[in-house]
Amino acid sequence: MDDFKVKLMEKWKICTIGDQITLQRGVDITQKNSQAGKIPVISSGGLSFFHDTAVDDGPGVIIGRKGSLGTVYWSAGPYWPHDTTLWVKDFKGNNRRFIYYFMKTLKTKNLDVGSSNPTLNRNHVHPISVIWPPLKEQESISKTLSVLDDKIDLNRRTNETLEAMARALFRDWFVDFGPTRAKMAGEAPYLAPKLWELFPDKLDEEGKPEGWQTESLDETATFLNGLALQKYPATGDTSLPAIKIAQLRSESTDTADPVSPDIPDNYIVEQNDLLFSWSGSLLCKFWNGQRGALNQHLFKVTSKRFEPWFIYEWIQFYMPEFQAIATAKATTMGHIQRRHLTESLVTIPPANIMQAANKAIGSLIVQIQSNNGQSRTLAQLRDLLLPKLMSGEISIRDAEKMVEDAA
Repeated sequence: MDDFKVKLMEKWKICTIGDQITLQRGVDITQKNSQAGKIPVISSGGLSFFHDTAVDDGPGVIIGRKGSLGTVYWSAGPYWPHDTTLWVKDFKGNNRRFIYYFMKTLKTKNLDVGSSNPTLNRNHVHPISVIWPPLKEQESISKTLSVLDDKIDLNRRTNETLEAMARALFRDWFVDFGPTRAKMAGEAPYLAPKLWELFPDKLDEEGKPEGWQTESLDETATFLNGLALQKYPATGDTSLPAIKIAQLRSESTDTADPVSPDIPDNYIVEQNDLLFSWSGSLLCKFWNGQRGALNQHLFKVTSKRFEPWFIYEWIQFYMPEFQAIATAKATTMGHIQRRHLTESLVTIPPANIMQAANKAIGSLIVQIQSNNGQSRTLAQLRDLLLPKLMSGEISIRDAEKMVEDAA
């Protein structure tokens, strides 16, 4: 045993989880019975809705108890832990953020006491034996890992701003035809002179800028539906994660089913591929996870004529309409049909305006993708360091150096 481990074992102690924290079952509430407010109601799947009353003032740690077993959430402020969760009622003087990270390392699959629905019982968590660091070590571990999470959160908030900027420009140029309408109204230019000159000063009989074209959404791109991947079971030592709606929503393949890699190349999903779930939870994202296989109910959207951001923005523009169509379906899994893509019209400008849009709007989307890629790398480093720090396998000094180099 090296000197670091010897010194560590002298400071850390063996105890049970129940010695260090007290878990409490969450409180049942339905969205129907909630009152309008700003208090997050956190279920085993994450943020569910908002309420006007908190169960705990926070900061708090919430663990999935039913369904999504062992998922761990941090609430910086007041919150309501749903009945499908456990929450830390008493931190017993420990660093709260450290508890959050520690609970993320807890292996919960062997603690499942549910018959049909996975269930976590607090009385089975409390007796688990662990090696526990003193408060000073807890604070150092928490601080080191928080640097990564804080940077990831900053990227997320930056991307929200970039996304809003891109959407505003897209809507002004391609939906509302703002520059053309401003010219028609004799208003002052609000774009750079060379860019302003590119836009026509009249609308045609169809109500779009002169010289612009109209196409159906499914003419502008190829919408490739995924495979029924249960027909491609993983065999041997290699596999691909099946990317389903759940993976698209979470941008993670941690819980994905393994499938055979022997599928046609066009059904392989790579980072930054544009994916669109047309069934169930309708959403459209640039994929930010590992390489995987495209499952049915997801489109991989590609175009030989237009940049991905252009197709992405048009899908997002029609998304509320698509979601309304899916919601109206009298089935357990609402969806849209290909004819809805055909009925969704896209306005296409001349090449010179499209080139300008690629610089103005496309560059924002590229920055979003870059931030997403960085966040993914930081998350991988955090997940690598987390168990090593919790077990004392790596020193805090070494971990801090790795974090400094990455962030």
